[in-house]
Order: sequence, then structure tokens, then C-alpha cells
Amino acid sequence: MKRALVTGGTSPLGQAICQQLVADGLHVIVHTHNNPARASTMVADFTAQGGRAEVWQCDLRCSEKTRQGLDPVLADGVPQIIVHNAGTHEDATLAGMSDAQWHDVIGVSLNGFFNVVQPLLLPLTRTRWGRIIALSSVSARIGNKGQVNYAAAKAGLEGAVRSLAREVGSRGITVNAVAPGIIDSPATAAVMTARDIAELVPARRSGKPQEVADLIAFLASDKAAYISGQTIGINGGMA
Repeated sequence: MKRALVTGGTSPLGQAICQQLVADGLHVIVHTHNNPARASTMVADFTAQGGRAEVWQCDLRCSEKTRQGLDPVLADGVPQIIVHNAGTHEDATLAGMSDAQWHDVIGVSLNGFFNVVQPLLLPLTRTRWGRIIALSSVSARIGNKGQVNYAAAKAGLEGAVRSLAREVGSRGITVNAVAPGIIDSPATAAVMTARDIAELVPARRSGKPQEVADLIAFLASDKAAYISGQTIGINGGMA
């Protein structure tokens, strides 16, 4: 049974991704930083449904803690599917942005990608099969006021994906980014009305977490073996 590591696994989108990968027959490692109770509940639900899953708690902003935290994960074999979904928002205009707001967002999204993927990469290349998928955002393509830090982190991920795909392509490993637009979540509902969304999105609705999870599940499968180094938008026509 292949194993998949999903960072940020307890977010609404992370949960949908984990659920789909479990349904596809993978053993899913649900990463969390601040919500281990939620991760444990998810794992219990997956197990009750006949799936395989476990919790992995770690602060991805710290390279040393992440590397050490991955040791027990590697003891059971390298996860051949890595989905880097972890991210955070600290919105502010650049003129009013603090050092902490800049570094926290970069630290989770961009540095977190390095901190997770780099220690797993050599063991992964030895298996001669792998899927690395990073969650970007439509903000990396079109920008958004108050999100200079977030857009920079996601654009950095897209560049990393393109370069890493060239480094590992000969080993049967694909590397891609998925860039969602406006996706249903409590955070979205708190700041946007249905009318706001209809004015921004040609499809006149927000996306569903399951729609993103379906795309990621496809990229994680054998069917996507010739897709690599790409950023695939899923945004209802926004960009």
C-alpha cells in the first residue's frame, strides 16, 4: 500500500484531500501543527470506514524539528506521495506589514515545502516512483491587495515545482502545483458574500474542496505520469 503525506491536513481543503486519498486506497499521514485533536478524529473516522491513516504533528517552519519529526515517518518507508497543503494568511498591505507577518507566511508555505520535501527526496528517488504536489493559489498569478506575502510564497512554490520537476523526472517522480481560486470554507464565508464571488468568478460560484481533492487525486495517480512541472489552475475562470 502506498503512503501519502498531506501537510495542513486538518484544514477544510486538507480534510477533503485526505478523505479522497484514503478512499483511493492509500495510507494517509495527516499532518497538523495546532490541531492534533481534529487530526485524531479524522484518522478515527477514516479507520472506521476501513481506511488507513495516522497523525503526524510538526511545526513545518522549523527545519530541525521537521527533519527530526520525519524520522519515525521514514521508519515505515518513505511516503511516495507528498501533498504540501499547509499554509497561512497574515493579510496586510505591504506598507503596514510586520516582519512576523511576512516571515510566518513564507515560513509555512515556502520554507515548509523545503523542510518537508528535502529530507524525503533521496529516499523517494530510490523507489523510482513518486508524486509531489504543492498547493499554490490564484493569488500567485493575479495578485491580491493585502497578500504580498501570501502571493510571494505561492509564486515561490510554483518556481520550486518547475525546477524540482527537472531534477527528479528521470526517477519516475512528477512534481506539480495546484492553484485554487475561491474555495468554500468558513474563512471564505466570513469575508465574501455569494454576490461578491459571482462578480469575481466567471463561473459565478466558489469551488468545492472536493473538486480540488479530485484534481490532486488524479495528479497522484498513475494516470498523470506524463504531467510534471506544471501549475494547474482550478478557479472557475478567474485566471
